[in-house]
Amino acid sequence: MALVHCRFAPPAETRFCGPHSSLSSSFRTNFKVPNFSVSPRHRGTSLKVKSEANDPEKIPVVDTFSGFKQLLLPVVDRNPYLTEGTKQATATTAALAKKYGGDITVVVVDENEKEKLAEHETQVASIRWHLAQGGFQEFKLLERLGQGKKPTAIIGEVADEMNMDLVVLSMEAIHSKHVDANLLAEFIPCPVLLLPL
Repeated sequence: MALVHCRFAPPAETRFCGPHSSLSSSFRTNFKVPNFSVSPRHRGTSLKVKSEANDPEKIPVVDTFSGFKQLLLPVVDRNPYLTEGTKQATATTAALAKKYGGDITVVVVDENEKEKLAEHETQVASIRWHLAQGGFQEFKLLERLGQGKKPTAIIGEVADEMNMDLVVLSMEAIHSKHVDANLLAEFIPCPVLLLPL
């Protein structure tokens, strides 16, 4: 039990608002506030408040990734056999989707049109193979080729249009300057999981 001195009575319940309202119940703090009245001559006095810690067995454990059912995997590299960062993002996306029952949408982004990409079909086959290695056979495939927009803007549009819950992206896409890290927060309306190299 802790004793706290404060000049004002704290709220009876403190809540944190966010995308996962189920988290708010685990952050509740209950205060036992005695009845009191403040007279003009007692303005400088302090109030004692008792706070008790919640029993850890009663607090539900919330898995962070369980709410992410729609996963977006952007592929922005030009390597037909995928770079190591894209392979890592593919494996992570497949593992998350398999464990939590999510759906994967892959968006292939390139400035060139499909006809100008010599090994585009090899890249798509490589994506399929890596997702299958992660135990995930079915996914949606979108191709945003030759649209003249920045890859970050395209990823944000797809995430917004399809109501994605999570975007999984390798830091390699940022280091190679395909994706602008400064624009990620502006264009992508959902959380982004950036995987280190």
